[in-house]
Amino acid sequence: MPTMLGRGECGGHLTLVFTIEDSSDDLLWQGSRGVGICLEDGVEAVAKGESGGGSLIVRFLDESYHSALYEDVLNRLIEELPQTGEVDWELSIKVGLPASQGFGMSASGAVAAAIAFQRAMGVPHEECMRRSYMIAHLVERGNSSGLGDTTALSSGGVVRRNSAGSPYSGELLDNGPGESEGWSIATPVLLCWRDKTGTLTSGYIDDPLWKEKISLAGEAEMERIGAGDWKRERWGDLIEASLSFSSSSELESEAARKELKDEVSDSISELGLSEELVALMCMLGESLVVVPKNPENPGNWMSKLVDELESCGISSRHSRVSKTK
Repeated sequence: MPTMLGRGECGGHLTLVFTIEDSSDDLLWQGSRGVGICLEDGVEAVAKGESGGGSLIVRFLDESYHSALYEDVLNRLIEELPQTGEVDWELSIKVGLPASQGFGMSASGAVAAAIAFQRAMGVPHEECMRRSYMIAHLVERGNSSGLGDTTALSSGGVVRRNSAGSPYSGELLDNGPGESEGWSIATPVLLCWRDKTGTLTSGYIDDPLWKEKISLAGEAEMERIGAGDWKRERWGDLIEASLSFSSSSELESEAARKELKDEVSDSISELGLSEELVALMCMLGESLVVVPKNPENPGNWMSKLVDELESCGISSRHSRVSKTK
């Protein structure tokens, strides 16, 4: 067997509003509804395979991360495509944003890796993409590391998730049960965080008290933002829903999040940009995304805000809303 090579990439996802819907025993039906933003930046994976028995070596570029996620992806893929287990793999991973900060890096990495493995195997494009999102969803739910990121990523752009679950399922990789829709005009956004490990998603979605608060707040917001057509004219509704959800769920009241939001909001105010920009909380990290109130804003504010935040010890990264799929 000749050496096989495949490359996959997937941007991140910022959850701004969500519900928790994990009562089903079937991981494919677990997930969430909500709204969020898919990013251009995320994870890139390159897979190299040679005849063997399904071993995996994971190499990380720039920084070190846990390889267990990628082992889970390969194991799930072998269940779906047994021939994948007849290859010894090397997987090179480049993570573009901090992990455990609400930027969807575990879902992004799982999708990118699943694409890379399958492209190396010569799997047709549409089949490859659908299976990659399904595999990533199963890995995310199996690890309690995410709820609806993969469903959002399957649409791209500014996303509304209308039903919970994997975006694709079954042997034929049919649509659903998860359903999402998105739109995009490549709006510039600024991600903000402190250089420390964020709180794991499972610490919230597996905690009964947080689960109740989040679910009640998410259901209330989805009653409002879930109605009507989903298009660029709803950008203001997205902002309003995000601010309302972070308050009513009480997620913004935690000390680390509150301190970060206060500092970023103060920086925006000091630069005289309060009429132009707003800081929204990324769920479920200790991070924010600064977005323009007008989605067609070209982003001329970016550099001076980055300088201001840096003086406060806050890290930031420029990105854009991704294209739709």
